[in-house]
Amino acid sequence: MARLADYFVVVGYDLDKRGGSEGQGHILQRFPEKDWEDNPFPQGIELFCQPNGWQLVPERERPSFFVSVLTDINSERHYCACFTFWEGLDNPQLPKAEASEVDEDEVPGLVQPAQVFAPKSLVLVSRLDHTEVFRNCLGLIYAVHVDSLSVPLETVIGNLLTCVIPVAGGSQRTITLGAGDRQVIQTPINDSLPVSGSSVAHLFRQLGIVNVLYLFCAALTEHKILFLSSSYQRLTDACRALLAIMFPLKYSFTYVPILPGKLLEVLSTPTPFIIGVNSFFRSETQELVGSMTLDVIIADLDGGTVTIPECVHISLLPDPLLQQTQTALSMVLDPELEMADHAFPPSSTQPSTLKIQDKEIRAVFLWLFGQLFNGYRWCLHIIRIHPEPVIRFHKAAFLGQRALTEDDFLMKVLDGMAFAGFISERGPPYRPTDLFDDLIANQVERIRQEECSPHKVMNHIKELAEQLFKNENPYPAVAMHKVQRPAESPGHNDPKNLAMFPLLDDVTVQLFIDHAAAKLQTAPPVVKAELKGMVPSGPPLGDIVDRHGHVLANSARRLEVVRNCITYIFDNKMLEAKKLMPAVLRALKGRAARVCLTQELNQHVLQNRAVLDDQQFDYIVRMMNCTLQDCSHMDEHGIAAILLPLVTAFCRKLGAGITQFAYSCVQEHMVWTNMQFWEAMFYSDVQNHIRALYLEADGGEQSIASRGQQESGPAAGGQELLGALELASEQSRLWPTLSKEQQSERVQKEESTVFSQAIHYANRMSYLLLPLDTSKNRLLNRSGIGDVESVSNSYVTNSIAGSMAESYDTESGFEDAESSDVANSVVRFINRFVDKVCNESGVTNEHLKALHTMIPDIVQMHIETLDAVHRESKRLPPIQKPKLLRPILLAGEELVMDGMRVHLISDGREEATGALGGPPLLPAEGAIFLTTYRLIFKGTPNDPLVGEQVVTRSFPIASLTKEKRISVSLSMDQFIQEGLQLRSCTFQLLKIAFDEEVASDLAEVFRKHMHKLRYPQHVQGTFAFTVGQSGKTLVEHKTKDKNQSIKTLSKNLVKSAKRTIGRQYVTRKKYSPPTWENRSSLQSELDEDELSVSEELDQSSLTLSSTIRSSDRQTMSNVVERACCRDYQRLGLGTLSNSLTRSKNEPFRISTVNRMYTVCRSYPGLLIVPQSIPDSTIQRISRCYRQNRFPVVCWRNSRTKAVLLRSAGLHAKGVVGFFKSPNATSAGPSQVDSTSLEQEKYMQAIISSMPSYCEPSGRNTLGGFTSTHMSTSDSSDKLRQPKIGALMKQVMGGKEDVPGTFSRGALGQRARVISLSQPRVSGKARNPPGGKWGSIRGSGRLSAYNPEVGNRLSSKESPQPNGGPSEALFLRQQRAYLYIIGDKTQLKGGKQDSFQQWEVVPIEVCDVRQVKNSFKKLIKACVPSSATSEPSMTFHRCLEESEWMCLLHRVLQVSVLVVELLDTGSSVMVSLEDGWDVTTQVVSLVQLLSDPYYRTFDGFRLLVEKEWLSFGHRFSHRGAQTLASQSSGFTPVFLQFLDCVHQIHLQFPMEFEFSQYYLKFLAYHYVSNRFRTFLLDSDYERIELGVLYEEKGERKNPQVCKSVWDYIDRLNKKTPIFFNYMFSPEDEEVLRPYSFISNLKVWDFYTEETLSEGPSYDWELVQRGRQERLAEEVPDKPDTTTPKSQRRIVWPCYDSRSRVVPDAITKLLQDLQSLEAELGLPPEKWKDTWDKIKANQRAEAKLENRPSFNSSLLMSSNLSHQRRSQGVYLPESGVGSSINLAMDRETSTTSTPVAGRPSTSTLYSQFQSTESENRSFEGILFKKGALLKPWKPRWFVLDKTKHQLRYYETRQDKECKGVIELAEVESVIPGTPTMGAPKNIEEKAFFDLKTTKRVYNFCAQDSPNAQLWLDSIQSCLSDA
Repeated sequence: MARLADYFVVVGYDLDKRGGSEGQGHILQRFPEKDWEDNPFPQGIELFCQPNGWQLVPERERPSFFVSVLTDINSERHYCACFTFWEGLDNPQLPKAEASEVDEDEVPGLVQPAQVFAPKSLVLVSRLDHTEVFRNCLGLIYAVHVDSLSVPLETVIGNLLTCVIPVAGGSQRTITLGAGDRQVIQTPINDSLPVSGSSVAHLFRQLGIVNVLYLFCAALTEHKILFLSSSYQRLTDACRALLAIMFPLKYSFTYVPILPGKLLEVLSTPTPFIIGVNSFFRSETQELVGSMTLDVIIADLDGGTVTIPECVHISLLPDPLLQQTQTALSMVLDPELEMADHAFPPSSTQPSTLKIQDKEIRAVFLWLFGQLFNGYRWCLHIIRIHPEPVIRFHKAAFLGQRALTEDDFLMKVLDGMAFAGFISERGPPYRPTDLFDDLIANQVERIRQEECSPHKVMNHIKELAEQLFKNENPYPAVAMHKVQRPAESPGHNDPKNLAMFPLLDDVTVQLFIDHAAAKLQTAPPVVKAELKGMVPSGPPLGDIVDRHGHVLANSARRLEVVRNCITYIFDNKMLEAKKLMPAVLRALKGRAARVCLTQELNQHVLQNRAVLDDQQFDYIVRMMNCTLQDCSHMDEHGIAAILLPLVTAFCRKLGAGITQFAYSCVQEHMVWTNMQFWEAMFYSDVQNHIRALYLEADGGEQSIASRGQQESGPAAGGQELLGALELASEQSRLWPTLSKEQQSERVQKEESTVFSQAIHYANRMSYLLLPLDTSKNRLLNRSGIGDVESVSNSYVTNSIAGSMAESYDTESGFEDAESSDVANSVVRFINRFVDKVCNESGVTNEHLKALHTMIPDIVQMHIETLDAVHRESKRLPPIQKPKLLRPILLAGEELVMDGMRVHLISDGREEATGALGGPPLLPAEGAIFLTTYRLIFKGTPNDPLVGEQVVTRSFPIASLTKEKRISVSLSMDQFIQEGLQLRSCTFQLLKIAFDEEVASDLAEVFRKHMHKLRYPQHVQGTFAFTVGQSGKTLVEHKTKDKNQSIKTLSKNLVKSAKRTIGRQYVTRKKYSPPTWENRSSLQSELDEDELSVSEELDQSSLTLSSTIRSSDRQTMSNVVERACCRDYQRLGLGTLSNSLTRSKNEPFRISTVNRMYTVCRSYPGLLIVPQSIPDSTIQRISRCYRQNRFPVVCWRNSRTKAVLLRSAGLHAKGVVGFFKSPNATSAGPSQVDSTSLEQEKYMQAIISSMPSYCEPSGRNTLGGFTSTHMSTSDSSDKLRQPKIGALMKQVMGGKEDVPGTFSRGALGQRARVISLSQPRVSGKARNPPGGKWGSIRGSGRLSAYNPEVGNRLSSKESPQPNGGPSEALFLRQQRAYLYIIGDKTQLKGGKQDSFQQWEVVPIEVCDVRQVKNSFKKLIKACVPSSATSEPSMTFHRCLEESEWMCLLHRVLQVSVLVVELLDTGSSVMVSLEDGWDVTTQVVSLVQLLSDPYYRTFDGFRLLVEKEWLSFGHRFSHRGAQTLASQSSGFTPVFLQFLDCVHQIHLQFPMEFEFSQYYLKFLAYHYVSNRFRTFLLDSDYERIELGVLYEEKGERKNPQVCKSVWDYIDRLNKKTPIFFNYMFSPEDEEVLRPYSFISNLKVWDFYTEETLSEGPSYDWELVQRGRQERLAEEVPDKPDTTTPKSQRRIVWPCYDSRSRVVPDAITKLLQDLQSLEAELGLPPEKWKDTWDKIKANQRAEAKLENRPSFNSSLLMSSNLSHQRRSQGVYLPESGVGSSINLAMDRETSTTSTPVAGRPSTSTLYSQFQSTESENRSFEGILFKKGALLKPWKPRWFVLDKTKHQLRYYETRQDKECKGVIELAEVESVIPGTPTMGAPKNIEEKAFFDLKTTKRVYNFCAQDSPNAQLWLDSIQSCLSDA
């Protein structure tokens, strides 16, 4: 029973204290005057009566009523019902107002009213929430006062304060206050269920479903919620509603439904709250909330909005619950929604009344909590039963079994205060139960079955709603209320007659109260028996998970594997176990397999011990580690919990009395550092022990059974857990019946049980937290154990722990220097744990102190034990690791550091890890070797399934681009190891982790050596120079002994001295030339050439051969011998013959002006310059160009005689002068001026050299321009003009581009690259002589500088700026004689002159930085360092971002433009950057495309030697080959060129003599430093070092090739690896590749790798490796039992595909070789064989004069032009076929193939037909057309099924050209040749087919063929 009202208070306006703008209230009277003992009077009531502040008003307002809620210090809620009315009083401000200033509140000029009204409040304070009753009672008191009823107010108030009603139980109580009134109070049946009236329904109406769900989740996850409304009662209702839907959780933070304005700063509290504030204070609250980092959620009830600040993240309910809840709510609130679309909606589906709807909504939330918390009782640990039950919740197990560990919402709810309260309230197993307990216990199954059907859910919700409604309204409503209301607004307008509320007589009221109290004492106490009972637990959680399918599918097979493996281990069948191990480790990813493992291991533990031998111990530890590795730190599946007793059971003997337990090897897991894990484990064990305690007391029988399961954790099965709670319930029931002694005995027993467990756990924790090697302190540092706070729901003092730990630190006798920090942190951690669990489980203080003194000793003892174990474990023989495999080394390559054991970790490439199928080859274990040339990893995969295979990864040390330290966790043994990630520009990545046995200082030595080798001091330190010098300085590192003998030291000193002397000698005197005999075969053709040096006199200095010193003369003859000169002779660019024999009219000469490299260091010694330019001019001109690289001729077109020149860009000062108009007069002849004139002369000389320019009049002006160079093919040029123009436009930037680097122009706007396609050319046009065109589309932009260039080339007018016709249009119709391709950025300010004969094409160049960055990104794309699933990091995305393809596109585009210009007879000068990067790329590509010679082996070599080596591409600098160039970084300009060649090779596979492999070989070795070819930056540097000519000199060591070219020659003789079988060139073929990005392919050089043998570019290594492997594979004795399969598996990233699956021709050549060997014949060179076959074939083809159908046709060169350009493409790896019908203008010239010229189709007649239709017989027949039409070959198909003879244009044709129905055929007879029949065909090959309509004349290829046709048709007819 409880008082209906505790206090009655009258609060009025305080007239004395009104200061400032706000008045105050004060309590006029309160009854009773004295506080109740059980319920003190709440403070601050006067604030809550008028939350908006006390104010006087000019007009009387209506009485108001609301209920405030106050919470006292014991978190009891007091409901304050406030009834406020207004009383008139004389305006206290009137007399004052005249004297003082007008008050700020009033508007001046208004007349103050004579009377104002002051509020007065009647307040009822109660602990019960009966709003309506309070409203009635206070209303009655007011009515008695206003209507002056005869009843004294004291009596009414006395009765009110003495009224006592039951709190719950469902009874009705009628009360009267003695004023003729009667009220019925209805109590709820169960007071644990909240009473909500209709407030929940109102809340949903005000805010809507989604908003309320947000608020609901926010309240549960402890956010701050603020309600705003202008109605106080609504605020209270909304807050009440929010609390009601949170049931069964109770809100435990600040709860103030109505906050007075004076207390608004409460809002800035940091804790969560639910507060209501009147909208009157909206602006103030927003200011306050704004200042507090905006983490308050504001719900505006009047506006229906919920505002969630950006910084607040509300975790919502997990799906599918959220969806189901929303559906259910909308069905309650808006039942019409479902029927809205029905054709025949029911007559009315009104929602229920508000009161019912309110309960239905609450039922939805109750159902929701039933879903969320089902099975929670299975995760309770009962740790004390007496004197009070202490219950803990095992959060991790609950989340794990629900498979919701990732769910944010549930995690937060379970960690929250509300849930902690829920557990302490509902945890005890013996208590009264309510609706929620019933739901959890009995209806979970129903919820699960119905959750997918909303209507069943609705029925369930309606049932629950009914129970909730019944709880509040158990009886039908009784109309017994009779309450007096005041007469309608008595004198509302006439305030005079309303008396003031009187002062009441407190004595009278007190008498009533005393009287009632006396009565209560005499009355017998009302004892209402509480219905306590055992709380049912509901169904266990185990099977709930299955419906989500979250349990990992662990097939029985996997569990079987785990069981077998463990059996093998314990049966000591180690080999079997080893085979199964990888499968087991994979299976252990699944939960079921992990549980299975723990169960199996449990069976092998006897009396808590299992002693194993070393190998068994190893395997068991590995399995445990693997199991723990996938456990989260929460251990939600309880796996670590079950393993905990096992890790202290399995052990091995190390020596006398020294045992190592498994725990010392499984410490590296986060779970051991998680305080919550230890707490849960502790509680679980305590529960088992307490259960055992009472079971023993009841009967000894069961105790043994339960002991067996003690150690197992929370997941140890339902039976046991149920037992504990049942037992506790039973004990709680018996407790009151026990005597005092029995009670205290039980309490003491339980306490000591907990205490003993605490000691046990202190030991356990020290086992798992102290590392084996206490000096390393690995675990603690990593997780910062000392600071891991226990995130638990209970609050614990750390005082004792703190003080004890400190005392230990200072006074302990064990001041062990090295391990004290480890010990301290472990002691602190255990202390904190002990404090927490002991306080929670009620351990006495004495015991707690004892524990704190014990812990340091426990830890210290354990440290001492561990030290012994650690010492002994070091003595163990190391586990047998795979033996280190030695790499094969090149001749002259030596080891710098011997193999260090490492693990090769998988990187971002998936092929080797088995992710794309196949076994995982990585990670692998082996060793890393550092040699003078390479970095090599060689080892075997960790996965035993492929353990036999050898994995090799290596790259040349010179190609290392980035080295980075990493730390790696190896999955096997969990240790974090230091490692290195090494990236090379040969597209290889070595990610290695050093094995434990490798000391860290050794790893450091390795790094230093690597750096030393990578960046030698000088080029002479590179492998190409040091190879074969066995006394290298590096050897001293190899011999490990410290004091190296003096002998070797002195030897090195002498050697280096010699070297330096040698170098000085070189600089003084050039090397003598090698003798003619030793010259390599390549130069032998030179013998016939007459060689002598030009003797022409020069104005500047005498450079006759006679004046050259003898040493120089030798150099000269070497220079002459340089291959370039042969090329110049071939091109007709000048010879070095005697001046008498040379005709003066040759336009060019070979100048020796640079013979001493004085004019330009980076140019070759001999240069081609115009005949008319003297050397002195050249010296002057060279100064205008960067690096003195003046324009020189490097190639001439043999047809148009146009020349290609190269130079660097101009110096800025020379630019303007260069473009000055020739007739502009200058003020005075300056140096610059004269130079620019000489430059002009130079240009003019080049132009004059062109035959198209020399004409009779001799005037060198453009006016006399003749079109001779166009006459060759006029039509074609007209056709091609627009093409060049378009090319030009795309090569030059557009107006909108800022001149600068690429990235802003063509690359910056990728979308543009393919925007404008070329106009198609009509089919009738004739092909221009030779030439293949891969069209170029581009960004079609005009030049920003001189638009006429592009326009004129496209023969368009160039309009003037003013819109008039362009001047000198007739001049502009012609092309310029010379185009200068220059850099946009340098050509600013140049003025074009209409009479000049050269024109500048400004383009944007990619600068070196761009290439460098692009390459870095390309490497990362092709060889990513780690696998990623991010969509932004996929291969194609990264490739695109690298912009590598854009750069290739740009270079190719410019090259094609230049080719086109040269082909149409204009000369071109490429003058970009410093003339050694992009210029070289463009110039070389142009020559490659224009001149077939450069597409052969000799030609390509020559091209590279001439353009790249002689013209000074800075190989050493760009390749960062020495220490000096290290900072500049690696820039692969040459690689870019090779990639461009590769792209062209792909498009024209029949034009190149060399294969793709040749290009890859060069790409690899140009960075490898194995050869000297690509070292140094220019010929000058090579001569200085004496490298240039020694390559051809005598060879001391024939093994060591110094030139890559010699090596290729040598290899090419042995094997066809470099040869392209499809090579069948056409004479004078000009290639025009497609260059837009969609046509470019990623070069497989970047992505392929061969793990079996490493890179295949060091040929002899690969060959020796293969021979060794073959030798191993030959078995000792032949195995006759099983037939050996011929099949073998080929792994893309492991095997070398070209070797395992060679292409057909290579295979045939190999077979030939092996047959020759078998027959003992001398082997024939492959090239001879090949040439013979080709010769034979040509002969056959000539004889037969018809296409041959065998595959060797591919080799013949008589393929017609048209087909070749379509391109038959055979990939390297075998004869597959892909037809590339990318025709641009080569539309077929004739429509039918003539017998002698096979069409493409004939090539493919050997392949199977792909058509699905039935073809009984098919072939080519000539058919005579209709009258006067010729005979034409057609492809005929005889179809038996359709009974017809069809014919097609060609074999490929899908469109049938005609059909002859066999049904209409009358006869088939041999025929005779008619007019126009094909010649050379015998008569018997003709036959006629007669149908009902006409006669068809046919002719087969020969008579047998004709006979076949006749028979086939005949048989068809007879069949029909």
